[in-house]
Amino acid sequence: MSQPGARVTWPGAVGRAVAGTCVMAVALGIAGAVGQAVRGGTAPSYLPRALTAVLCFALAVSLILWLRLRVDRLPLSGLGLARGVTALRTFTLGVVITGGSAAAVLGACTWAGWLTWGQLDLPRLLEFLVVNALIAVTLEAFPEELVFRGYVYDALSRGCRRWVAVVVTVLLFTFAGAGSSVVHWGVGTLLGEAVPLPGFAPAGEDPVAYAILYPIFGVALLAARITTGSLWTSVGLHLTYLTVVRATIDGASRNAGWSATPVVPEALLLVPSFLVLATAVFALISRLRGRRT
Repeated sequence: MSQPGARVTWPGAVGRAVAGTCVMAVALGIAGAVGQAVRGGTAPSYLPRALTAVLCFALAVSLILWLRLRVDRLPLSGLGLARGVTALRTFTLGVVITGGSAAAVLGACTWAGWLTWGQLDLPRLLEFLVVNALIAVTLEAFPEELVFRGYVYDALSRGCRRWVAVVVTVLLFTFAGAGSSVVHWGVGTLLGEAVPLPGFAPAGEDPVAYAILYPIFGVALLAARITTGSLWTSVGLHLTYLTVVRATIDGASRNAGWSATPVVPEALLLVPSFLVLATAVFALISRLRGRRT
C-alpha cells in the first residue's frame, strides 16, 4: 500500500498523519458551524444538512489532495482509490459484510427479546435511506475514509510498523471529533451562533460510550481497508454502519420510518458487537487470502 522508495522517518510520518487529522477537524468544524448558522435562518430544513455535507466534502477532499500532491509529492494510488469494477466490487463487499453482521446481531437480539420494533412506514423508510445515504457519503463516509484510512494510514505505514500505524490511526480518528468541536466553537462564535463548548464526544453523546465505540469502529474500518487494499471497502462499511444505526437504534428520533427500542441494558452492546463480527469476517478473509498466496 506504500509506494516503493517513499519511506519516511517516523516523526515525519506522524507529522503527516496529524496534518491529515487537522484537515478533517477543520472541514467538519467549519461545515458544522456554517450549517448551524443557516439552520438558524429561514432556509428549508434540508438545506443546512446538504450545505454542511457539501462544504465538508469540498474542504476535506481538496485539502487532502493538496497535501498529497503538492506537499508530499506522492501519487494518489497509495490512498487505495480503486477504480471501475474493482471499486464497485470492494464497496459491495464492505456493504454486504457489515449489513450481514448487523442483521445477524439485530436478529439475535430480537430473538432474545432485547429489542422491540416500531411500526414500519415503508415509503418514509425508503425516503430516509436515500437522503441519509447521500448526506452520509458526502459528509462522513467518503471524506473520513479518504483522510483516515487513506491519507493518515498510508502516511503512517511509510514510517512505522503496521501495528503502530493501525493504533495511531485509530487514536487520531477517535480524537478528531474533539478537534472539530474546537473549530466548530471558534467559527460558530465568530458567526454569532450559540455553539456548545468543545468536548471529547459530540454534544448529547455519552463520552464513555463514545470512547469505547469509536476505537472499535476505527479498527473495523482499517480491517476492511487492509483486507482488500481498497478504500471503497471501508467506505461501504462506514456507510452501512451509519445507515443501520440511524434507521434502527436512532430511528425514532430521526423519523426514519422504522425503529428499534432496547428493552434491556445489554442491547446497547449490539452496535459494537456487529462491528466486532464484521472485523472478524474481514480478518478471516485476509487469512484465507494469505494462505492462497
